[in-house]
Amino acid sequence: MANHFTYQCTDCGKIYDATEVRYLCPDCSAAQNPEMPPKGILKVQYDYAAIKTAYPTFSELKSRGFIDILPIKSLSSLPRLRVGETPLYTYEKEDLFPFSLALKDDSQNPTFSFKDRASALVSAFAKENGLNTLVAASTGNAGSSLAGMCASNGQKAIIMVPEKAPLAKLTQIMMYGAKLVPVKGTYDDAFDLSIKATKAYGWYNRNTAFNPLTIEGKKTVSFEIYEQMQGQLPDFIFVPTGDGVIISGVYKGFEDLLQLGIISKIPILVMVQSEGSDNLVQNISKEQFKIKPSNTIADSISVDIPRNFYMAKQFLLKYNGQTLCVSDDEILEASKVLSKKTGIFSEPAAATAFAGCMKYHQNGWIDSEQKALVLLTGSGLKDLKSVQGIIEMPTSVESDLEQLKNYLP
Repeated sequence: MANHFTYQCTDCGKIYDATEVRYLCPDCSAAQNPEMPPKGILKVQYDYAAIKTAYPTFSELKSRGFIDILPIKSLSSLPRLRVGETPLYTYEKEDLFPFSLALKDDSQNPTFSFKDRASALVSAFAKENGLNTLVAASTGNAGSSLAGMCASNGQKAIIMVPEKAPLAKLTQIMMYGAKLVPVKGTYDDAFDLSIKATKAYGWYNRNTAFNPLTIEGKKTVSFEIYEQMQGQLPDFIFVPTGDGVIISGVYKGFEDLLQLGIISKIPILVMVQSEGSDNLVQNISKEQFKIKPSNTIADSISVDIPRNFYMAKQFLLKYNGQTLCVSDDEILEASKVLSKKTGIFSEPAAATAFAGCMKYHQNGWIDSEQKALVLLTGSGLKDLKSVQGIIEMPTSVESDLEQLKNYLP
């Protein structure tokens, strides 16, 4: 039973077997408009009825490493680096807000971002299928993540990034030994080039949404949230969103648990985007997709064409998700509050989710008896430049107590 899975197109519903590498539904993606989000995104499906019969409890699934609901043959195919099992910090009422809050800190993954969940699974699948060269387009986190996982698993990584990606992330990619390819233009330009290279050279592509296994890796965070909260799921989960893949992964994990009868309902997921890159939120209710060029301090979620738009939209509508946009100023303020009040320094993309939670509180949209969880997806050390405007480095002093007094509160 383990690893029996199929792919289902989220548009036409057609089922594809897992006997070969698959990316998009060939029928739905055939006439793809490059100026629109891709059609034909594939969703991984399992024999939930059989799994439920064989392993009816969460603890039984966990004891097997969730292998029955992962698209790989063996856990030994995963990189040696420890991915997942990241801390969940809880705050009671009045610690930070007048409601209970939990912070899921995925910056504690090996390359300091949530993206390791997807990269580890993609790397494992590639290893099992004899695919030794992996490629990804990235604004930084997915690229550094894939580079790190490939270094751990003895594979070659080729990372294409927009030329203005943050230096810290580019440094990571280089230090892991990957081939870095800066691309003139935006993330979308890097994405398109990586697809062309995949077709031309037969590399295995990790790109979010394009590769359906990225969502399968990201969904594991939902299993951890269920376990760490001892089955008492929060009322709201705030998720920073760019392409729509992370929020789809969170939904997919909970949907798996729903299909297996482990949970009876999915929490309200709040998709939080930056006002400067809100192409997913702004187009959900529109019949015709319209692109607004992105311009935000949160580079990891700065996307003109959200590649997982249609799947994310389906999940949000099916499970009554909510959406919210926050300004760059609100993101920076959230980053400052989060750091000073909790000791967690998150990059702007991650702080976007906390900014969303703060905005819900300010508007009275969470009552005192409810619980909220914020998904923090990346370390603040990934992008130091973004926060320079909200801090002031002190000048040096002599080794003298009199001068020191000027610094004392």
